[in-house]
Amino acid sequence: MKIYNVTDPEFTNYGRIIEGYEAEKKAIVDALRDKTPIPAGTDYVAEEQALQSLAAADKITNSLFGGSPMQFGWCNGHNTKLNCLEYHRSSEINLGATDFILLLAKREEIVDFKLDSSKVKAFFCPAGTMIEVYATALHYAPCQAHKDSGFQVLVGLPKGTNVGCPDFPRVNTEDKLLTATNKWLLAHAEASEAKDGAWVGITGENIDIANDIQ
Repeated sequence: MKIYNVTDPEFTNYGRIIEGYEAEKKAIVDALRDKTPIPAGTDYVAEEQALQSLAAADKITNSLFGGSPMQFGWCNGHNTKLNCLEYHRSSEINLGATDFILLLAKREEIVDFKLDSSKVKAFFCPAGTMIEVYATALHYAPCQAHKDSGFQVLVGLPKGTNVGCPDFPRVNTEDKLLTATNKWLLAHAEASEAKDGAWVGITGENIDIANDIQ
């Protein structure tokens, strides 16, 4: 699979690089590296106090979400597979203490609540580069960028995202995709999420980039 860089023009359809805030980015990267684990699989924490309490996190909230309350969490581990794609009604902020790769597609490529995995593109993001992933971009857990290392990635979202799930009558198909607050999910049939009842909305190959990284 071709792996683009977030500096390539192709990334502008999915997100952007956030410039500036070098001291704040360093403080967040240091906390990610020193205070969060790299599990053998993939783990996600919606709000991490070691990140949330940083003065740097408080400072960049005004820039990233216009002063709206944010939560600073992480997604860390080892992963090379697509498995699922999700979207929010908001952008997501990512910043790696390590290099990482995102597998991305676009919401407008969903047809009848299905997406062919051939639409997915891979993007390499170097450690220390902060990016905004647009609300219109489908994404999920990062992938490791190197065979011999995992990933540590900041996940910045509006406060309450991915925490619990609204309980209400599901009246249309999109409602069935909602698996957590502000989280709509499409799973590949091979993914554990599908076995747990998530909407099977990814067709084609369950992409694995294990042979595309060094």
